[in-house]
Parts: sequence; structure tokens; C-alpha cells
Amino acid sequence: MRDRTVRSLVALERSASTARVLNLAATHRKLEDDRSLETQPFFQNRLLNHGIVVKHRVRPHERESFAHPLATVTKLLVPIDANDLKVGARVLMVGQRDFDEVAEEMFGGALRPGARDRQVLDLIDELPSLDPFLLREYLKRNGFEPARAYFAITDADIQRMYDFVRDQVTSLVTLSSGAGGAGAAASRLVDKLLSNAPDVGFEPLKETLRLSDKDYEDGVFCWRGFLYYKWVLAELTPQLARVMVDLARLQPRGPQTAETAAYLPSARRRIETAVIIGVESVNRLLEVYDNAYRSLTIDGQPSRFRTFLLEAPDMFMALGEQSGAVQHVASFWRYRFPPGRCPPVSPEELMDIFLDFEDGLTLVPQPSLNVA
Repeated sequence: MRDRTVRSLVALERSASTARVLNLAATHRKLEDDRSLETQPFFQNRLLNHGIVVKHRVRPHERESFAHPLATVTKLLVPIDANDLKVGARVLMVGQRDFDEVAEEMFGGALRPGARDRQVLDLIDELPSLDPFLLREYLKRNGFEPARAYFAITDADIQRMYDFVRDQVTSLVTLSSGAGGAGAAASRLVDKLLSNAPDVGFEPLKETLRLSDKDYEDGVFCWRGFLYYKWVLAELTPQLARVMVDLARLQPRGPQTAETAAYLPSARRRIETAVIIGVESVNRLLEVYDNAYRSLTIDGQPSRFRTFLLEAPDMFMALGEQSGAVQHVASFWRYRFPPGRCPPVSPEELMDIFLDFEDGLTLVPQPSLNVA
């Protein structure tokens, strides 16, 4: 591997899980005495279970590896030596032309179609990001429950999200039951919405919206995803404000090459612009939900919310990619440059960080929407 790839791999292994990175290697390193990682492994295959999963933006030189054009793929990184990542890693991307052959060589039968680990990997590949909450819930919905430690979700995070969602759905409860007791009823509705079977208990709404079981189940899951991303954006906003200030001020230490001197100033401007556009894109998609929900709860017109639930799965993919890219910038920056500290960074490392951000922030086309 080239030095740049090695540095990126080491940074991935050390950093916490983000919306673009599921760092199983770091989890096992940090929690080596946690028995739940053995009794409830993420993957049954040991190599897979000590690897790194990345939502990866396909680069131009990689496009020929796929039969059809793809913007983002799920990449597996398996360290050659778990104790020395500078040795490098073996790489496998889901969907590459020779995926089955390479997977057989690397993992034996673990990723053969129908195998347990292949089912888990396919579910991961279906999601637009590796956001730990949504990943955990999506796997649970499909019958897989790896140890909670893999997802780095704190009880405080869950409670803050719960409170946020309860406030969001109170108007729906008030619509159906009146103002009296709306708080308790909202809590019960949130329990149902965030449960493993969120469609249970929503039968009256399903009948009102005239949706099939599958359309309703898929729509409610994505509804939950929209609410989650609204919470994520609210939590991210102050963090991103700091990142933007730091991004403009941070200067690398040490001599610069002609390459870094030419790249870094223009990259700063591109990343700043891309973050702003990414947040605006997320807000536009969330506004689609807000308008549909307002139409249902305030205007008494369920048809727009019905349309939202039908189109939510397509919008959810775009929302996840855009939100995941912005989340990655904020979480990686917080890891590398903690608040109150300014660890030195070389021009070459800063260039690597900026290249990674630019890869993730490449904007994807949004689906055409019928919900005004």
C-alpha cells in the first residue's frame, strides 16, 4: 500500500464509529474483556468480525471494477496484521465483478449467498450510511442482534433522541386524542415508533392512509429514519459551526510540497461550500417530511402524508448519504482535533483528511419528489 493509504487505515482504526465507518477492529481492541462481543458477534467469521466496514465513494480508477455505475459502495477492510496496521489490509468491495471469488478466497464460505454473514452484509449494503442507531435497528428488524457495544450508542444519546421524537409526534397524538393526556400518549406512540415492530399499534393510521402492509412497514421505518436524521442535524449544527471555524483557521506545521501548497487552500473552500450545500440538501429533504406531517396533523389532509410514506424509501437513501457525509466530517474532526486542543498536523496528513472529506461530500443526485 502507498503511505497515504496506510495513514488513512491507521486513522480509521483509531477513530470512533461514524456514519461512514463501522470500526469492528477498534471495538474489539477497546473492549477486549467484553464477553458480549463473543456471545453476540457482529459477524460469525473472525476475520470479518475484526475488520473495518466503510461506506466508500467509488473513485474514477475503481469504476471499471463494477458492472454498473455506482456512486457509493460498502467496502470491507481486513487488516493483514491486527497489531500493526501499517502492514496494510486486504480490501473487498460489495458488488465488484469478482466479489464471490475474492470473498471465497478471503473468508471461505462465510459470504456465500444465503450464509448468515452474507445476509448481514447485504443488509448493511442496503442502508445509505453506517449510522449506528439506524444500522442497529435495521439489523434487529431483520432478525440480527449483534452486541450493543458494536454500535457505540450511549443511554444518554437514546434518551435525547427519545425526547426529541416525543416532541415531534405530540401533534399527531393531540389530533387523535385531544390535548388532554397528550404527553403520556406521545410517550406510548414513541415507544411503538422506536420499537422493533413499529407498525404494531398504528393500524388506524394504516387504514386511514390505505396502504398495503409492505408499503406501510417500509414507510414507517423510513419515517423513523427521518425523525432520527432531524435529531442528528439538530445535534450536529453546533459541532459543524466549530468545524467551519477551525477549517478556516487551521494551519499545518512543517514544510509543504508543491502539491500540498496548491491543494490545501482550494480544498478548504470546496469543503466549506460542500458542507453548506450538504446541510441545505438534508434540510430540503426534511422539509418534505415536515410539510407532509403538517398536512396530516394540522390541515387534516392525510393524502400528502400517504405520498410521503410511499416515497420515503427513495428519499431515505438520499437523506442518509447526504447526512452521513456531513456527520463524518463533524465526527472525524472532533476525533482528530478535540475541543480545547489543537494537535499539530502535517501538510500531508491534512491533505489526506481533506481528500477524504471531498470524497464523502461529493453530492449525489436527489430523487424527483412528488410531495410539495
